[in-house]
Amino acid sequence: MAGNGVFAEILDGEQQVFKYYADGEWKKSSSGKNVSIINPTTRKTQYKVQACTQEEVNKVMEAAKTAQKSWAKTPLWKRAELLHKAAAILKEHKAPIAECLVKEIAKPAKDAVTEVVRSGDLVSYTAEEGVRILGEGKFLVSDSFPGNERTKYCLTSKIPLGVILAIPPFNYPVNLAVSKISPALIAGNSLVLKPPTQGAVAALHMMHCFHLAGFPKGLISVITGKGSEIGDFLTMHPAVNCISFTGGDTGISISKKAGMIPLQMELGGKDSCIVLEDADLDLVAANIIKGGYSYSGQRCTAVKVVLVMESVADDLVEKVKEKVAKLTVGPPENDCDITPVVSESSANYIEGLVMDAKQKNATFCQEYKREGNLIWPLLLDNVRPDMRIAWEEPFGPVLPVIRIGSVEEGIHHCNASNFGLQGCVFTKDINKAMLISDAMESGTVQINSAPARGPDHFPFQGFKDSGIGSQGVTNSINMMTKIKTTVINLPTPSYTIG
Repeated sequence: MAGNGVFAEILDGEQQVFKYYADGEWKKSSSGKNVSIINPTTRKTQYKVQACTQEEVNKVMEAAKTAQKSWAKTPLWKRAELLHKAAAILKEHKAPIAECLVKEIAKPAKDAVTEVVRSGDLVSYTAEEGVRILGEGKFLVSDSFPGNERTKYCLTSKIPLGVILAIPPFNYPVNLAVSKISPALIAGNSLVLKPPTQGAVAALHMMHCFHLAGFPKGLISVITGKGSEIGDFLTMHPAVNCISFTGGDTGISISKKAGMIPLQMELGGKDSCIVLEDADLDLVAANIIKGGYSYSGQRCTAVKVVLVMESVADDLVEKVKEKVAKLTVGPPENDCDITPVVSESSANYIEGLVMDAKQKNATFCQEYKREGNLIWPLLLDNVRPDMRIAWEEPFGPVLPVIRIGSVEEGIHHCNASNFGLQGCVFTKDINKAMLISDAMESGTVQINSAPARGPDHFPFQGFKDSGIGSQGVTNSINMMTKIKTTVINLPTPSYTIG
């Protein structure tokens, strides 16, 4: 159970409000206020978290700056040892954390457990990779550049940035938190986590695992509260040396206000699935179901639009319809394929896209059905570019199919989007697949498989409004460091004698 057993200290039992984490302790906010977290299934308050103040943010930042200076002097092997310990504790306590994911974000029970276990594996992998990457420097000699003798030795190494602000999204509040926390810590930084409101309690439980592992006080913190009160204050705080953000177009606003600090951002996508005439349609249909409807389509890397050649469109649509009919719909506790979307506002937005498509005569392959936040899976055929669903990201179990007359038409639609996160191509011709992949303005293109983030050590990045920088274990470690150079000047040229 959430907030029980080893997690009892993170809950204020009297008020039934989860505490925030600062300076190595679980604390109640001086504001006396809290933020309610609504269960998407019941649409009733499930949990409450502290509404932290700007003054509490200031204290957290000051502690993070102080703790980072000591942490940077901690040997790499010791940093890795603590991360491995945190990973083991995280996996040991997967059940209560998964329970939070089920109740906060309506993630199917089995998928919730998978997210926690995957997160533990990611922490351990990052610890190992960090020791390798950060354990190596570079040595340069001056005479490789024209006009120079060998009078200078240049030593370069990677050093920490300082304080990292991490802001994960609701759909993977544990996994996409540790994907920021782990590289920050192994690289010698301190970290302040601002979890999403939906998913905050799962993130607090996850952070307690790091607390139990024995990280120094002040090195890692979790601030909860209303974005309207502390959001800008956090992202514009002068103590922050880097922001790693995953979410929606809020990231564009953050990037404009953040100042001269490194940014790592993933801001969503409208991932295209281009289907050629020679594609294996059974494989395509299976991947459309997996890519378009898993976790009710609430994934940045979900298939968001199918661009299929007209000659095979009828066959493909029939195959997908058959599979959609077999999807189970219901509460996450029952491990249903389609569960409620995260909030009423999300459900209303999705419905707006559906009604627009209906008004403009899209073909509904199923009857549109909604109960509260639960929307039944829907495939829309004969979608045209004048429909909102052709361009906007629904973040729900609704998938548009656009019939195309040529590959060029499909590429044009993909590239006309303001997003450029991922895409996929289905064909038996690898030469065509490579040419299409090169032409698509997407951070990653999958060939004969649905878009996906991972495995977690693969580079993950978006073009255009889909993001800044690149994620993945190695890339995250590198972007959370800076290069430090020391040059040794010799009085006379020196050459090694063989």
